Amino acid sequence: MGAVPGLMGAGLGREAPYLIMGRGSITGARTGEVSTGSAVVWARAGQQGRLMLRLESSGRRLRSVRGPWTDARSDYTARLQLTGLTPGRAYDATVWFTGPGGSGGDSVPERLTFRTAPLHAAPQSFVWSGDTCGQGWGINAELGGLTAYRAMLETRPDFFVHCGDTIYGDEPMEETVVEDDGRVWRNELTDAVTHVAETLADFRGRHRYTLDDAHVRALYAEVPTIAMWDDHETVNNWFPGELTDDDRYTERRCDVLAARGRRAWQEYQPVPVDRLVSETGDGFAGLRIYRKVPRGQHLDVFCLDMRSYRGANSGADDKGILGPVQERWLVESLTASTATWKVVCADLPLSIPSTHADDLDGPGNGADGRPVGREPEIARVLSGLKRNGVRNVVWLTADVHYTAAHHYAPERAAFTDFDPFWEFVSGPIAAETFPAKDDQLDRTFGPRVDYSRGNDSGGRESPRAGHQFFGHAQVAATGELTVTLHDGTGAVLWSTLLEPQEQARSRPA
Repeated sequence: MGAVPGLMGAGLGREAPYLIMGRGSITGARTGEVSTGSAVVWARAGQQGRLMLRLESSGRRLRSVRGPWTDARSDYTARLQLTGLTPGRAYDATVWFTGPGGSGGDSVPERLTFRTAPLHAAPQSFVWSGDTCGQGWGINAELGGLTAYRAMLETRPDFFVHCGDTIYGDEPMEETVVEDDGRVWRNELTDAVTHVAETLADFRGRHRYTLDDAHVRALYAEVPTIAMWDDHETVNNWFPGELTDDDRYTERRCDVLAARGRRAWQEYQPVPVDRLVSETGDGFAGLRIYRKVPRGQHLDVFCLDMRSYRGANSGADDKGILGPVQERWLVESLTASTATWKVVCADLPLSIPSTHADDLDGPGNGADGRPVGREPEIARVLSGLKRNGVRNVVWLTADVHYTAAHHYAPERAAFTDFDPFWEFVSGPIAAETFPAKDDQLDRTFGPRVDYSRGNDSGGRESPRAGHQFFGHAQVAATGELTVTLHDGTGAVLWSTLLEPQEQARSRPA
């Protein structure tokens, strides 16, 4: 699959490197899911070969590993899951691919670095954001590419949580876009980003696109990722069983599109997949996306899947947004956690309404009163945590393309059976900025806006305006949590220090 003739920007005056490189180059490498004793190492070859790894620490070689073979069936992606690592230790991982039969032709190696989580009290930090290359705003070489990724790297985090919309499979890019102020945005293009993604090859091409950006590659080389998915990995606001009415699609079944999008996401994200799906890409298996990533004494990270188990976006569906099994898992896992801070990473905010009144994509419905629609599910989670004495739960998300700090408390709420908590919103990292919706929040759970910033221009706002956002969380060795909201240059916008509360343990009823 080549690039579209005549649609090249300054940085892609030829076909993108990841589309033409042979065995001599690795076309992407990163780590992910790094816990106290394990890590996933991921790479993509230019053509078929075997993933090889050399692991070092403090200049000493620890082990060499021969990984799996890869070929076109996995789009030349491969991964290794390393176990038995020492907590709180810095590692260097050199990866390369060797040719069939060990006949030589090894690729140029790439070096990755990561640090395992500390088992006992020690400082650590992470960043989070979401929404990459959306609304037609892609890699613009004239502006330096996806520079907010570099700003995240410069905070020196231990890991990065991508809260979803890792691609925008439903939003094509054009070579040029005239912005509201008359300036011209110029996209780097490959064929995969010029039309909606329907085939497995289309979705794979979307994931390859961001790997051509130097800032993305630099972050991935030094910072492990915890990856989530949401709707745009498939199509906007999709739900299981939906038939899209978008005339751009020849395949209208969202379940089929989601299966292909899910496979591509699993192939390209550094998640611990034991086995990928069948070669057809129709139907997915091998990975339950909701999961816990243990990060030692002070931190557990819980990643939700608010897309795969939901009911229709009608506002009155009893299936909720998590599904009963995930809902039970979340309450039980948070209750069982002994970490000081329990960070819940969600695809969607709890109270910010969907953009479309006839398509209620998130948990909130704007009714402000007692929990209805999907809200009873959230209410059961919150009341379960209160009942079980679970403290120090913080919610993080992206999705709405602005940044905000929300404090929830029962004295402001229609539903009161829960303990106060914080929700922090930050994104996009490389997409259009939307207006803040402070006056539209659903009041069922009593949110208070302590800070927000978005697009107040009254028109469309590209990443050029500088209103890209990410959050940074710093856990001190003594247990305090500092949450800071940044813009895409790295400038500090707002910060708060949270003191941990003593746990009030009881076993679940």
